[in-house]
Amino acid sequence: MSQPTVLLFDFGGTLDADGDRWAVRFHSAYAAAGGRLGLREFEVLFRESDRQLERDPAVQTMGFRAMTMAQVDLLRPLLPDGSSVHLGGVAERFHRDSLAMVERNRKTLEWLRDRYRLGVVSNFTGNLDRCLTELDLLRYFSATADSLLLGWAKPDPRIFQWTLEILQTEPSTAWMVGDNFENDIRPAAALGLGTCWLAHPDRPSPSQSLGCGRIAQLTDLPAFLHTCMD
Repeated sequence: MSQPTVLLFDFGGTLDADGDRWAVRFHSAYAAAGGRLGLREFEVLFRESDRQLERDPAVQTMGFRAMTMAQVDLLRPLLPDGSSVHLGGVAERFHRDSLAMVERNRKTLEWLRDRYRLGVVSNFTGNLDRCLTELDLLRYFSATADSLLLGWAKPDPRIFQWTLEILQTEPSTAWMVGDNFENDIRPAAALGLGTCWLAHPDRPSPSQSLGCGRIAQLTDLPAFLHTCMD
């Protein structure tokens, strides 16, 4: 494997969590607030709120906190217990936990930025740069790919190819780091990028590992890169 010059990252679940999807994190906060639905039922409704959020042109003007509150407002009428659970508190917990994780990861991103060119490739809602700016993360990245703005969503290879073109690099000198194996790892590997899957140790590996690396938290990435390039 060639020494990489570029590292691409997913956003949600990767830069703001150790591999937990937003639906899982929202559900944890919802259950802690007394919500009755299990994760499977909750996630169906969460995905519907995602679709509604994408269709709302106002989301493109929102930062991270405002978008979190907007998502909860969309979830409220979808949930059978939405009127009885304090969903404002759910949003606050999600936001607070995200900020804490971003702050933990900041030194790692600073270290990586000094050695590589960094990019973000995200299935998002047209306001990725606004969210990254609010979290004081945008300054670390030389390119950001927001699926809604580009019209291609992962795993479509075009969103990766567009980002590599912006960074003026070839797939052979880039790595993709993300928490979603099917959206982040598999399509990037198919294009010839190196890959590193961010996942809890207890998550089973897919039947086809594609030779990707694996880390349990983003702060493990520098050591992983050092080891795999020795």
